[in-house]
Amino acid sequence: MTKFMEQDQSVTPKSSAQNEIWEWVKAIAIAAALVFIIRYFVFAPFIVDGPSMQPNFYTGERLIVNKLVYEFRKPHRGEVIVFHAKTGKDYIKRVIALPGETIKIAGNKVYINNQELDEPYIKEAVEEYSKKGGGVYNGPFSDYKVPEGTIFAMGDNRPDSSDSRVLDTVGPVPYGKIVGRADLIFWPLDKIKLVKHHS
Repeated sequence: MTKFMEQDQSVTPKSSAQNEIWEWVKAIAIAAALVFIIRYFVFAPFIVDGPSMQPNFYTGERLIVNKLVYEFRKPHRGEVIVFHAKTGKDYIKRVIALPGETIKIAGNKVYINNQELDEPYIKEAVEEYSKKGGGVYNGPFSDYKVPEGTIFAMGDNRPDSSDSRVLDTVGPVPYGKIVGRADLIFWPLDKIKLVKHHS
């Protein structure tokens, strides 16, 4: 009967260390690639700055913005979005009117194609700024037809929100300028919650 000699499969400490280092390098490279893909194509962080979305969002809150959702469909009315404004900054606002719709604002009421828009998300804000009165952006807004390929966005805190009503610096937001939908408040820790959209 033929006998086969087993080959020595022992590995030197040096080659073992090299293999382990190589495995770590591959794992880190894969993790970095996943972070890059998620960061630039799926989700992005955003920090709220300013009073324009109070009382639903406050300065310093950190959000996760879903960049993928609008690759599959257009924004819906009532969704909170982040977009690149003409000013060069990123703004957080709420979608109020869609392409081809006519918007009119009188007092605290918004009309879309002559129908009053139900806005439960600003009731608290309306009560608050009605007491204070004034506001830089609180004037009437005459009939305005939203251009095709854009949406009309407004802050929840209407008197203190520079938004699509300010046509020269913000105006209607082209689809291509929308970063994504704000989906999660993750900071501060005591305010962690999913963002409510009112489509």
